[in-house]
Amino acid sequence: MKKILAIVMAMTMGLSLVACGGGNDQPADAPSEESTEAPAEDAAPAEESTDDSAAADQAADGSYVVGICQLVQHDALDAATQGFKDALTEALGDQVTFDEQNAQNDSNTCSTIINGFVSNNVDLILANATPALQAAQAGTNEIPILGTSVTEYGVALGIDGFDGTVGGNISGTSDLAPLDEQAAMLNELFPDAKNVGLLYCTAEANSQYQVDTVQAALEDLGYTCTQYGFSDSNDLSSVTTTAVSASDVLYVPTDNTAASNAGIIDNICRPAKIPVIAGEEGICEGCGVATLSISYYDLGVGTGKMAAKILTGESNISEMPIEYAPQFTKKYNKAICDDLGITVPDDYVAIGE
Repeated sequence: MKKILAIVMAMTMGLSLVACGGGNDQPADAPSEESTEAPAEDAAPAEESTDDSAAADQAADGSYVVGICQLVQHDALDAATQGFKDALTEALGDQVTFDEQNAQNDSNTCSTIINGFVSNNVDLILANATPALQAAQAGTNEIPILGTSVTEYGVALGIDGFDGTVGGNISGTSDLAPLDEQAAMLNELFPDAKNVGLLYCTAEANSQYQVDTVQAALEDLGYTCTQYGFSDSNDLSSVTTTAVSASDVLYVPTDNTAASNAGIIDNICRPAKIPVIAGEEGICEGCGVATLSISYYDLGVGTGKMAAKILTGESNISEMPIEYAPQFTKKYNKAICDDLGITVPDDYVAIGE
């Protein structure tokens, strides 16, 4: 009996030790798991605090993103874009970055570019040329929009009775040269001409405005005028050939399609000995004999200064009137004038000088 009792007591003590061991394992793990989960719950407020700080830093650093939509690459628009960037960089330094895109003379691409700027919530949009401005107008009424290389804002934006200020979120600069003075230039250089052909792209509203205005001025001076409109670069050659066959001199306004394809015009007009009066220097350099033109670089600089005032809050874009080039210069293309035997008055400046 003593042996049996001793065995039973030994087994009881063993079971008690096992039970105590199991009980000790569980409490040892539980506090450890709670300790791990608690810091994880506390981590969320720490992350929110970091994000808020970063956002505050970004808001306080005064950085700006400016989207640039340029219709097409040619000398005049390129110069305006460069002047804009130089002026804005001079004013704001490395606080400003540019998202510069070219629509390759496609108005639908302008819309795609503008929509991208709106999605990215840029701080300001530069619309370089009329189709880019029209796309920007359709794309946003909140982000500030500055146009440049736009001839007449009332025509471009469909504003009746335009008084010089667009209002809303749009302003900018105009490349409009005095059209009556361009007509007077044609008369000064070619007083004996009778038939003037007005060559322009029908897809550009401001080109139509210019040829209508110049035609009226030329007809007052006694010329017979005929408009020759081409829809795009595909029919430019055939329309130019037709115009050359019936004209003594051609007038080409500030037209982006003509500017991008001035070589085509020159290859038809120069062999036929038909001179071209151009609306701006870039076209004149490519196919013209003379122009009354502005500096597109200076125009871009003026637009950049406007942008700096808008971004820093110095000016309200809705109250900013359209600005115009401060001066105009009579320029001539020496190479083409020499080829055609044309002598210009002494107050003309050779392009490139």
